[in-house]
Amino acid sequence: MKIVQNTSKPKKDGVERDITDMAMGGISAMFATLFTNPIEVVKTRLQLQGELAARGNHSVFYKNVPHGLFVIARNEGLVALQSGLPAMLGFQFFLNTFRLGVYRISERRGFITGPDGRISALRGAVAAGLGGALGSIAGTPFFLVKTRLQAQAAKAIAVGHQHKHSGMLNALSDIYKNEGVKGLFRGVHPQIPRGAVGSSSQMVSFGHAKQWLRDCGIYANSPLMLSFLGANLGGIVMTICLNPFDVMATRLSNQPLDNNNRGKLYRGMADCFLKMLRSEGASAFYKGVGANYLRLGPHTVLLLVCWDQLKILEEYLRR
Repeated sequence: MKIVQNTSKPKKDGVERDITDMAMGGISAMFATLFTNPIEVVKTRLQLQGELAARGNHSVFYKNVPHGLFVIARNEGLVALQSGLPAMLGFQFFLNTFRLGVYRISERRGFITGPDGRISALRGAVAAGLGGALGSIAGTPFFLVKTRLQAQAAKAIAVGHQHKHSGMLNALSDIYKNEGVKGLFRGVHPQIPRGAVGSSSQMVSFGHAKQWLRDCGIYANSPLMLSFLGANLGGIVMTICLNPFDVMATRLSNQPLDNNNRGKLYRGMADCFLKMLRSEGASAFYKGVGANYLRLGPHTVLLLVCWDQLKILEEYLRR
C-alpha cells in the first residue's frame, strides 16, 4: 500500500509562512506611509525647532501641524511635503517587517496566548518590544537619512542643522564614504528603546482594545471596525510612550559633525537627554507630540487595518 505524505502543513506553518508574516507587516507600513509622510515632515521640523534654546529665545516658524503644512507648501511647494519619502518607506518597511512580523509569528505559534486563548499582556509586550527593537536597528540608516532630508528647508524657514543631500541614495553614499558603516547607524541608541517601547505599547493596547470590544459585543462581527477602533487607541498610547525617544533620535540623527565625525551638539543619548532638559525643560521631550499623534493615529489605523486585512486574505488563500 502506497502512503502519500501530506506536505501542506510544513508549507503552512514553516519558515515560508514566517517570511510571509514579516513581509505583510512591512508592506502594510509602506502603504500607510504614503498618506502620513507630510505630517512626519512637519513633526521632524517641530522637534528641531528651538534646539537647545529656552522657550521664547528662538524663532517659531511652525506653530502646529496645519500651520506647518501651510508654511512648507507656501515656501517650498507641495512636493516638499513628501520630503524624504523613499527613506521613510525604507525605515517603515524594515521597522514593521520585524515589529509586526515577530508579533504575528508569536501570536500564530501560541507564544503570547494563555490557555484561554487570550493574549498575555506581558508576553505580547515582550514579543512586540523585541520585534520593535530589531526593526529599529535594521531601519536606523533610513531613519537617519529621512530625518536629514526632511530637515532640509528653504533658508527662511530652516530649523536645525542643514545637511546638503540631494536624495536618499546620495545621502546613504555620502554618509558611508565620510563616516563608514558606523555613521549609517548614528542615533541607533535611542532607536532601540523607541522601537521597543513604542511597539510594545501599541501592539498590546491594540490587541486588548479589540478583545475588550469583542467582550462588550461592539463590532464583534466586523473585523474592519474592530481594527479601526483598536488602532486609534493604540496610536494614543504609543504616542505618549514614544515621543521622548523620537525627539532624541531626531536630534542625534540631524546634528552637525566635527572633522572626526563626532557630534558637535550631543555625545550620545544620555548627553542629549541632559542638555535638552537643562536648556529647554522637560516639555522639550514632547515637542511635536501633536504632530506625532496626528501622524501615528492615521498611520496606526491604516497600517493595522491593512495588516489585519492581509492576514485575513492570507488565511483565506491557505484554505
